[in-house]
Amino acid sequence: METIVTEVAEKQFHENGIFFPSDKVMLDLRDLKKVYPTPKGDYVVLEHLNLQILKEEFVTIIGHSGCGKTTMLSMIAGLNEITGGKISVLGNPIKGPGPDRGVIFQAPSLMPWMTALQNVLLGVNRVFPHATKGQRKDIAKYYLQKVGLESAFNKKATELSQGEQQRVGIARAFAIKPKVLLLDEPFGMLDSLTRGELQDILIEIWNKEKITAVMITHDVDEAIFLADRVVMMTSGPRAKIGDVLEIDFERPRSRKAVLDHDDYYKYRKHLIDFLEH
Repeated sequence: METIVTEVAEKQFHENGIFFPSDKVMLDLRDLKKVYPTPKGDYVVLEHLNLQILKEEFVTIIGHSGCGKTTMLSMIAGLNEITGGKISVLGNPIKGPGPDRGVIFQAPSLMPWMTALQNVLLGVNRVFPHATKGQRKDIAKYYLQKVGLESAFNKKATELSQGEQQRVGIARAFAIKPKVLLLDEPFGMLDSLTRGELQDILIEIWNKEKITAVMITHDVDEAIFLADRVVMMTSGPRAKIGDVLEIDFERPRSRKAVLDHDDYYKYRKHLIDFLEH
């Protein structure tokens, strides 16, 4: 009887576009709530927020400023306390930051006195303590090469451009082999040319690694180009998931193929219409 109830529940959840069978889920947010106390009373940022991210899925999240996107991501990262509900990775509730979740911030937050290689090694050394020094260095070098910084191993962070620093941030996040990659507008501070280059680098590495990814962006075109699904959040306070758009483009995908696809402008209109209402 219990099995039948579970199957019916999973079918209903799936049809509602919210819940999926547990064996397919990497990241699970259930009835999530975030409240900040203020002198005028509690301010409810997020409420009744339900979202599941599947294994090897790339999801982008869009919504107006102040809707709680970064708050939600910081809660997933374990950097912000959960007021209500729960977040789990592979069924295990999160209890703070951990190496199963890699984070790429808008500002890469590198140690300025360290080289690019040393910055990547910070995480690698902690996550792979039983590997040899040479093996750990090889991991760090591999991912710096993947982001195009093979000639900058020994450059200090202060000697790198903003775009190069973000490349180090991408290499650092992938190098610890997380189960979930969290990206908080990682290209928001970059010029359009550098932004496009780093989008291509990110998706090229992701195509190979297939790490479950959740990325916040304000850029509708970026959201469509990168994602399997685009999640739209309602405006705050009490923000929650407002709509989810499936992006049915083949992978690996090229920017030209996406722009030339018959459904591209249909997807784009759907997202803009949501944001304008």
